[in-house]
Parts: sequence; C-alpha cells; structure tokens
Amino acid sequence: MISLGDVYHVVTATVPLYVTMILAFISVKWWKLFTPDQCSGINKFVANFSIPLLSFQVISSNNVYKMSLKLIYADCIQKLLAILALTLIIKISARGGLKWIITGLSLSTLPNTLILGIPLMKAMYKDEADALLPQIIFLQSMIWYNLLLFLHELDAAIPARTMPATPPSQGTGESETSQELQSKEEEEAEHRPGRKLRILLILTKVGKKLIKNPNTYATFIGLIWSSIHFRWGVHMPDVVNQSITILSSGGLGLFMASNSTIIACGPRMTMVAIGLKFLVGPALMAVASIVIGLRDTMLKVAIVQAALPQGIVPFVFAREYNVHPAILSTGVLLGMLIALPVALTYYVLLAL
Repeated sequence: MISLGDVYHVVTATVPLYVTMILAFISVKWWKLFTPDQCSGINKFVANFSIPLLSFQVISSNNVYKMSLKLIYADCIQKLLAILALTLIIKISARGGLKWIITGLSLSTLPNTLILGIPLMKAMYKDEADALLPQIIFLQSMIWYNLLLFLHELDAAIPARTMPATPPSQGTGESETSQELQSKEEEEAEHRPGRKLRILLILTKVGKKLIKNPNTYATFIGLIWSSIHFRWGVHMPDVVNQSITILSSGGLGLFMASNSTIIACGPRMTMVAIGLKFLVGPALMAVASIVIGLRDTMLKVAIVQAALPQGIVPFVFAREYNVHPAILSTGVLLGMLIALPVALTYYVLLAL
C-alpha cells in the first residue's frame, strides 16, 4: 500500500511544475504582463530550445546497450492496437477518417512523458523509472513522432490529390468485352506511377520537416552521446551539462497561458479526449504489456506512464496541420491539471 512518504515525494516532484504553470497563467490572463505576441515568441523558444534540449538530456542518459526488448515490443503493440481499434470504430460509425485516427492515436498513446512524467514517475518508482522512462522517450522521439508527422502529411495529401476518376461503365447489362477490360487495366497502369510519385513527394516533405525540426537533431545527438558515454565512459563537462539543464527548464509553463481557454472543444469531446487518454491508453498498454510478459515494476511503470496527459508535440503538429487542435489543446491543458490525482489513483490500484 502507498505510504504518506511516497505521496509526499510525488507531490514534491510535481508541484513545482504546477506552480510554474499557474504563475504563467496568472501573469498572462490577469496581470497582462505578456502580450499574445510575446507568448508566441516564448513558445517558439520552448519548441526550438527547451523541449529539444530536454529530449537530448533524457535520451543521452538512456543506456542504448541495455534497452528492454519487452518494453519496446509492448510499446509497439499498444500503438498497433490503438490504430486497429480506431480504424474499426471509424468504419462502424462511418464518420471522420484519417484525421480522427491521428487525433485518437495522439490522445491515447503519446503521453507527456518528457515534461511531467520524469519527476512524477521517478518519485513513484525511483531507480526503476529512471531506467525505463528514457527508453520510452527514446521510442517516442525516434519512431512515433516521426510516424505521426507522416500521417499528418498523408492526410494533407489526400484532399489535395488530383488523380482523375475512372469513368463509370456505360454497359447495357451485358458482360464487359475483353476490349473494355483491357482499357481499364491500361488506365490503372497509368495511375500507378502517379500514386508512387505522390508517396515519394509525401516522404520527401516529411523528410524536409524532420530536417528542420530541432528535436530531430536533439534526438540523434542524444543517441550518439549515449553510445559514446555508455561505451567508453566519457562524461559531459559540467559547464555544458548545467547550461543544458537551465535552458531545458525555462519557459515550459507559459504554454498553458498562451491558450484562450482550458476546455476548447466542448464538454462532449472533452469527455472523449479524457476517456481516450486516461482509460483507453492505459488499458491498451496493460493488454500489450501482459501479452509480452512484462511483470512487477516494469509493468506498473508502463501502465502509469500511459496514463500521463497527452504530449505537447502532437498538439504542435495538430495546430500546424489544423487537425482538431482544439481537442488536443484540451487534452494537454486539462490533462495536466488532473494528471496528479489520476497517476496517484493508478499507483494505488497497482500497488494493491
């Protein structure tokens, strides 16, 4: 059973983040110390410096030579189950499409492990979380955010496609002649190079965006430094380490203050977003982890981190591509506010 000392450590680790967010919110909404343009500039600083440096800091501390294959498999299965479930729901309801799959995937499987998860999970599970969380963040940065970006580009290309439609058959009820069948096959053969070209263009565009994304560089440099550090024992100079720590911690709370309202998508979609985040995501991770064979603390860490609020990076993508940004904004903001009691609830239930 959880002790009062454990609760105290969790609160001590997470309350400073809430103090920062609340102070930033009051500074913008009540005291008017920052204009929207200034908030936008600070958010760009956070996106281009704070989050990439924090990614580097965590990934570089991950021992790439001792990553858990079971955790990797469980993480992959969770994402696959989410995609299959969302696709099935959308087909049954005959509503939405790829946009809703992207939104559901962002809400249910991409938690805010980087900012909130690190202090919270370390306070709960100590050394075990310190070893496992960098692996989860590594997978998100290296695989899942890039896949999410590809899905956004694919969705943007679908309404913009220019493929001519095949004219309907003008038959009179009789079976098609061999000449008509041959004509259709020739038309399809002409369209195939067009499809390949569009896929190539999508991949090229995604590649260019990844090259421009500072987090891409932070991830790969963190991977390289981790390989060097854990292979040869080379340590980063303190002056560099302290500079990264200070820069990675600055300005994160102002993200919350830059949004006009906490609940931006209405009560119905808010309930859907919260359900996907705090119920469906952990449930899928629990199923995937049990199937793979995760046990004890590793299983608990996998489930609790899946119950963390939605990550900021998916919201940045959603705003850039205009794919339900209000829903994801609500998922981030409201999720951050209720993250502590939700995480403690899962912690207590898993400790029974």
